[in-house]
Amino acid sequence: MQKKRWGRKLGLLRKFLSFAICVISLVALFSAHVHVFPHSQVPAFLEFYKLPNLDGARGSLDTGKLWKQPSNRDFVPCVMPSSNYTSYGEPRGYLLVHANGGLNQMRAGICDMVAVARIINATLVIPELDKRSFWHDSSNFSDVFDEDYFINTLANDVKIVKKLPKDLSNATRAVKHFRSWSGVDYYQDEIASMWGEYKVIRAAKSDSRLANNHLPPDIQKLRCRTCYRALRFAPHIEAMGKLLVDRMRSYGPYIALHLRYEKDMLAFSGCTHDLSPEEAEELRMIRENTAYWKVKDIDSTERRAKGYCPLTPKEVGMFLTALGFPSHTPIYIAAGDIYGGETRMADLRSRYPFLINKEKLATVDDLEPFYNHASQMAALDFIVAVESDVFIPSYSGNMAMAVEGHRRFLGHRKTISPDRRLLVRLFDKVERGTMKEGRNLFDRVIEAHKGRQGSPRKRKGPISGTKGTERFRTEEPFYVNPLPDCLCHRDAVNSSLTY
Repeated sequence: MQKKRWGRKLGLLRKFLSFAICVISLVALFSAHVHVFPHSQVPAFLEFYKLPNLDGARGSLDTGKLWKQPSNRDFVPCVMPSSNYTSYGEPRGYLLVHANGGLNQMRAGICDMVAVARIINATLVIPELDKRSFWHDSSNFSDVFDEDYFINTLANDVKIVKKLPKDLSNATRAVKHFRSWSGVDYYQDEIASMWGEYKVIRAAKSDSRLANNHLPPDIQKLRCRTCYRALRFAPHIEAMGKLLVDRMRSYGPYIALHLRYEKDMLAFSGCTHDLSPEEAEELRMIRENTAYWKVKDIDSTERRAKGYCPLTPKEVGMFLTALGFPSHTPIYIAAGDIYGGETRMADLRSRYPFLINKEKLATVDDLEPFYNHASQMAALDFIVAVESDVFIPSYSGNMAMAVEGHRRFLGHRKTISPDRRLLVRLFDKVERGTMKEGRNLFDRVIEAHKGRQGSPRKRKGPISGTKGTERFRTEEPFYVNPLPDCLCHRDAVNSSLTY
């Protein structure tokens, strides 16, 4: 009798253990798909885990090829100075810099001014960021960049101080608009000669003041060390950027789409395709009333036909479909407020519902320190874009160029540069009904972009036949492609010269 009771107890114990094991297994299975956020407010994008398969005829395409990175052909960073490079001598004066433009225009300008300070043997005062541009951002250098790291990293290259010494605060300053795309001779002969009369030189603008090509190799490498090593973002920006990247990564490979379809870009470029007459007039008035935008009368149709306009959200959707990206692809929108809001985004969202931005990835509390600071918000987009599996810009503006160059430096990560001139011609045929959105269109788009995905190549020179300033303007900017100056074949680089 006692044995029977022990047998029943043992049977119950076995059932209980089996049930417990099942429960633990189920909990483990589901917990693999649950992400814990630091705030109680969970971002609404979690619902995208339940997205249905929305792909049509192209859904069976081997998507692995879409995410495959281009070969870097064994190019690696080579930014350390040569054996002839010495520490700076006794500075002859101080260089003040007003960095103008948006975040990435300022970044390029700051890197150039570090090189200029080296050339003219100046002490560089931490640059002043642009507070008068379209965005009216009050951020200072230390709000956007890691100031101490910047100074310390470049300690052997240029002397950098946070402020002008008090005894020079009232000294006469030479305010100079440095000539665009200038070489070493200009700075050594014309600018450095001013030290005999002035102790302080102020650069009124920083953008495009240094030539892209034909500079001493050590100056080019200094520009790269500054851009890709010294000029890192402030700790709070780096931390939030990493958090956003981690949250995007939780969904697997993702596209960072720089959708440059904001009011300021459309007003500046004069691109009004698919806009209402009222919207076009609003943009024209903005352009007319912005004094530092010199070009006022713009033919939108002509600019678009030449590929000078950003793709519309609708055109971006057609482009991604033609390339073969499935509709459930996670897409991070690296942009500010899209002109026209959700109405303008409807066509793109109907094709790709998994559109997400930093406001959906993070809570209001997460982003509160960054609100009303356009440069800091742009920095977050920059980080997520650089770390993406595929980067696609709808327009070749300053951010698109900066991200592309950074991705090239980091190993030629996949960057698909749309051939806007071809695309608008094809898409217009679809709109007119003379071409169907099908295999013929897809094949032409894919073929045209096989060589536009970020593979290693040398920086492009000026367009043949151009002269003067226009010749420099048609060159590929230095920070878009640091090859050959700062990228070398692995077998030609001593490992001690890379970082």
